[in-house]
Amino acid sequence: MLARRLARLLRLLGVAFWFTTLLAQAQGFAFVALGDLPYGSPQQAYPSYRRLIDRINEAAPAFSIHVGDIKSGGTRCSDEEFMAQRSHFDRFVAAVVYTPGDNEWTDCHRRSNGGYEPQERLQRLRQLFFKPGGSMGQRPMALLSQADSMPEHAGFPENQRWVHEGVLFVSVHVVGSNNNLQPQVPGAMAEHAQREAANVAWIRAAFEHAGRIGAQALVVAMHANPLLGRGMFEDFPKSSGFRQSIGETLLPLAAASPVPVLLIHGDTHWQRMDQPFTLRGEPVRQLTRLEVPGGSDVRAWQVHVDLGQTQPFSARLIEPAAVK
Repeated sequence: MLARRLARLLRLLGVAFWFTTLLAQAQGFAFVALGDLPYGSPQQAYPSYRRLIDRINEAAPAFSIHVGDIKSGGTRCSDEEFMAQRSHFDRFVAAVVYTPGDNEWTDCHRRSNGGYEPQERLQRLRQLFFKPGGSMGQRPMALLSQADSMPEHAGFPENQRWVHEGVLFVSVHVVGSNNNLQPQVPGAMAEHAQREAANVAWIRAAFEHAGRIGAQALVVAMHANPLLGRGMFEDFPKSSGFRQSIGETLLPLAAASPVPVLLIHGDTHWQRMDQPFTLRGEPVRQLTRLEVPGGSDVRAWQVHVDLGQTQPFSARLIEPAAVK
């Protein structure tokens, strides 16, 4: 009698565990996407940005992704500015992953930015913001970087990926200012070519890894709005700094992907979720674009992922916490 009761109890517990697992999968999870923040002087920009971080912490996402431009285009690219933004990332309770924008390195040669050498500033960013194997935030999570997994691209620790509940996330260092395809800036063209080779390899590896592990969706995060350089007759002409990584790599792979793909970017400070990409004149139905607000619009997206839906991604905006 006792054995039968015990067996029945175990069966009930098994059913309960199965039901709880299905319920958790149906409910999905949420993460936060933000970028192009903070913009302006510390007195002007930091208070609202910190209150936005407070609200993000209240929302308790699985993690946050900052898609670059951690300062405005008119402020100095100094170590002091970098350290201030590093301290902001330390305010995030959950893990935070960052991919660089143009304001913190490609544009630093401008007089208003302090007249720095852009590639020197990029190396400083890599020293301050990217540590082997882990994210930033008070509860860091494990990450795989391109520097640790591809010896031929060992100089790119900022290209990272991780898996969360069946979804593969990947950050790719694609920036504004035409992805640094700037012939007028000394050294920019060579830097662009080397980084694009790394980006192409990293994007391809992400799709291959997604297939290998059976990922149910893929999220790509970068800074630039790649459609800024659209030509009259093609989206990515030869003059576009996004031709290789986006036009010739991401779009064909997304079009052929058996699972949905979400591209998150910043750069132009619009809040939108749409499907603007085409390949050979046909819409890329598997690829959705989410652009983060930014600049004077101090808000972030809370992205909900429900793998039980045909379109697993939905988003709502988060406002800064109220002034106390």
